[in-house]
Amino acid sequence: MHVAEELALAGIKCTKCGAPIEIDPGVRIAKCKYCDSQIFIDKSGAGFFYIIPFMLNASQAQSTFKRWTAGSKMAKDLESQAHISVLRQSYFPVYMFKRDLGGREQVQVLPARSTTLPGMRNLKIPPGDLKVFDQKFSVEGAEVIQPDMDMIAYLNTLPGKPLEQALVYFPTWVIEYAYKERKYKAVVDGSSGEIFATDYPPRQAAPYIAIGAISFVLFAIEGFIFPWGLIAAVPTAIAIFAAGYYVAKNM
Repeated sequence: MHVAEELALAGIKCTKCGAPIEIDPGVRIAKCKYCDSQIFIDKSGAGFFYIIPFMLNASQAQSTFKRWTAGSKMAKDLESQAHISVLRQSYFPVYMFKRDLGGREQVQVLPARSTTLPGMRNLKIPPGDLKVFDQKFSVEGAEVIQPDMDMIAYLNTLPGKPLEQALVYFPTWVIEYAYKERKYKAVVDGSSGEIFATDYPPRQAAPYIAIGAISFVLFAIEGFIFPWGLIAAVPTAIAIFAAGYYVAKNM
């Protein structure tokens, strides 16, 4: 028997007004015909679901990505050479579990959909930003991705006692970009501006390692020719500094 049919037989009531909810087989989201509230349905039962509004528009998301590409860990020319091919606005579904762990409340956020997008297991619910997702909330053209995983799949693995569990739609900007003929993907948190990426073009480490090794050898040699080594160490230090500056600026 389908989940919706099982819940329909058991009797589901609106979590807002208490009216009975009519459930069609195959649906995961039902609407209360009395108060227009939308109800999320899975094997664990029925309850409210929420949405977090976008705080970053498309231009701000691109600017955030641009600043990220200029970071110290990124390839030196990534900021100028990264070409965005896709900028997609979407609401990604996650489950929010509030649990009581010995008198302390813990909030855990887990994906409600299987995905290869980076960072979807590291999302954090901003305090105070949750909105009830009903007919009054406009997604303004953003794609609303439907869950394909049941909440019950996580329930047996969570610690503590349940306080609240809900489906939350999280705002994301998905960015696909190319750098030196290779494609990469990053996700911008549409509420906080945090960026998630499991793979990106890193800054070359070899030149820094070479400078460090050469510096060690030179200073070791100069240490054996005391006191002339102290005098020689000055131009050596200046040369090493200049080399490091050149590498930082050009590599």
